[in-house]
Amino acid sequence: MFGKPYYLYRMLTFSEENYLKSIFHIANQKAEEPHAGTNELATHLGLKPASINNMLKKLKEKKLIDYEKYGKIALTESGVQMATAIVRKHRLWETFLYEKLGFPWDEVHEIAEQLEHIQSDKLIERLDRFLSSPKFDPHGDPIPNAAGAFEKTSQKTLAEIPVSGTCIMVGVKDNSAVFLKHADSLQLYLNQTIRVHAHQEYDALTIIEVAGKRYAVGQKFLGQIFVEEIFVEETS
Repeated sequence: MFGKPYYLYRMLTFSEENYLKSIFHIANQKAEEPHAGTNELATHLGLKPASINNMLKKLKEKKLIDYEKYGKIALTESGVQMATAIVRKHRLWETFLYEKLGFPWDEVHEIAEQLEHIQSDKLIERLDRFLSSPKFDPHGDPIPNAAGAFEKTSQKTLAEIPVSGTCIMVGVKDNSAVFLKHADSLQLYLNQTIRVHAHQEYDALTIIEVAGKRYAVGQKFLGQIFVEEIFVEETS
């Protein structure tokens, strides 16, 4: 898989793998010059910026990242291979837990965080075949294939859809259990149709319609829902 040196698997701790995965996630949100900043990475990991320097130094020594202290952090070719493999395992496990074991989408992330560290290419290849090589996980995130390639997803959020616009939910930016449970309470899930009815200037709430019911939601929530726009009604 990915043509990576096998020894790389054995030389990484769980913490190092988590760092690589976090850098991968941050870098892939940027259209040009994929990289992560020290503060971005610290925030993503829930750590203080000063506390991550030692780990970044270790990853640089292992030639998995290019990095100068307090500068941009970029994955090397080997780093990309390793990070992509970890992401692939994580998202396949999420899909398995959701589709085959019936776990709700707000629970699969934490369990997959543990399963992603299993070091068996044969197991992951069989898991992929068992799931019929899915392209997306339960949160709408693309699953890298065995060669490391994956589909680019929409980055338009529900906050960008104008009044009278109709769209389809294709993913979430926030996959925390708290957010996903809130989305469930609004009957929001992948491929659900959403219509934007009105923006309220006074309290900055937006009225959306989901499955025939209307809800008032805030800008923070709107920014966490990835969508594909269907159409916008003409207004006179």
